[in-house]
Amino acid sequence: MATVGKNILDNLTTGMYKDSRVIYREYIQNACDQIDKAIEIGLLGKDEGLVNIFIDPLKRHISIKDNATGVRADVFEKELGDIANSNKEIGKNKGFRGIGRLCGIGYCKKLKFTTSYKGESKKSIMICDAKRMREMLVENKKYSLDDIWDTNVSYEFGEEEIDAHYFEVELVDIKGENTDLLDETQIREYLSFVSPVPYKNTFILRSQIYDYIKNNRLKIDEYCVKVNGAQIFKDYTTNLKELSGANIKNYDAISKLEFHNFKDAEGNLIAWMWVGLSRFEKQIPKINAMRGLRLRSANIQIGNDDALSELFKEPRGNYYFVGEVFAVNKELIPNSQRDYFNENPMRVEFEDQLRVYFYDTLHKLYYDANKIKNAYKRQEEYLSIVSEFNRKTAESGFVDEEDRQRMQYEIERKHRDAEEARKQLDKYDGINADSPIAEVHKSIGIKFDSEKLKLEAAETEVPVEEVDSKKKGYITASMSKLSRSERKLVGKILAIITDIAPKEIAQNIIEKIKEELK
Repeated sequence: MATVGKNILDNLTTGMYKDSRVIYREYIQNACDQIDKAIEIGLLGKDEGLVNIFIDPLKRHISIKDNATGVRADVFEKELGDIANSNKEIGKNKGFRGIGRLCGIGYCKKLKFTTSYKGESKKSIMICDAKRMREMLVENKKYSLDDIWDTNVSYEFGEEEIDAHYFEVELVDIKGENTDLLDETQIREYLSFVSPVPYKNTFILRSQIYDYIKNNRLKIDEYCVKVNGAQIFKDYTTNLKELSGANIKNYDAISKLEFHNFKDAEGNLIAWMWVGLSRFEKQIPKINAMRGLRLRSANIQIGNDDALSELFKEPRGNYYFVGEVFAVNKELIPNSQRDYFNENPMRVEFEDQLRVYFYDTLHKLYYDANKIKNAYKRQEEYLSIVSEFNRKTAESGFVDEEDRQRMQYEIERKHRDAEEARKQLDKYDGINADSPIAEVHKSIGIKFDSEKLKLEAAETEVPVEEVDSKKKGYITASMSKLSRSERKLVGKILAIITDIAPKEIAQNIIEKIKEELK
């Protein structure tokens, strides 16, 4: 028979994953498969499954334990000794390659598996000397897979309560370079998006997701996963945040969720998704861990937050959104790294379907949102400059006649822009109220207080230039201490300042001069 060399084990362990945190996903995935089986055979009720993770940074120890079926003592050595020879079913089980349980070898001194099966009064233990195994993998010496396994793996048995049923993975003495695995805060955030857990109850829009699932007879796998006793939830919120100096503030909000089904030519469901609708003020900053459309299979995240970026018209478009795409079709098979799907005709169909929706709907959403915001801004600018003109007229605030005329011209230009903006907004007003862009328009309108804008714009007339120049008052008229020639000189200086300085700076300088020369 052909000899299987040590490199196959190296590829399946230390060479498999770029991110060490993936070990949590792999062991949770295996636990969830066994919880499903325990529910199926009646060992657990529907909501009784539990995955308990304990992280001890002082002892550099990690434990991942479930309360599922466990493994029978008579098949324990065979089942755990088989590598890449799983009896799980593709399309049914979350894991199916039989390699995930080895992922911890690359990150600890010892990897330990302990299990008990209900009705057996003993527990089975497998201990892997992970440190020595890694050393043998890099030695300049040929070893077979059997050599590596026989040298570094041992089995033990002990007493256990007869009703106990569980499977526990322990990573003993985590390597110094993998201390990130012991950072509870970081691991909780990672698992809140990667693992198959429920939505946080403070995410008020989650009811829309559960209603959609129920009404469309869909399924979403959710499990109770705890880290050091605290349950993990998907950490979605309605608020979008940004850094403002040293502070964090809300700058936008998700007002509603939009749903979409992707089907093949025969009408069979390929995938479904939800996406949050906001004002799309800008790309969502990285401070929002939930940003980006997440790809999921069996409710476990595939890849990272950028897994679907290349399907957008422009990859940056992915980060205008918050949402999830759930793959349903059994032919969408996660690859061994679980960072995408295996290449096959269904993956091509899946990508084609998403690309059309991302191009025709999502891309257009944030571009139309920008048009709507600009239209409201043009109306605001018109009302603002009319208000400023009226204030200057009342307070003799013009530098000279040229300053007045310049502002008059600007008002007329902004009035034309505002009229054109109103026509654009009227078109959006006529869109179906259930469409995504209608919701976006509504949210933007609320921010700009659109009804008030409409009323003020309707009531505001373009100021008519006064004909009687004697009634025109200029800033220098209030400078009674100056002679006529001095006021004339100051007027020229003010005109120069107005011409060359930015508006806000010019205004500040002019106000200061007014105070000094009154």
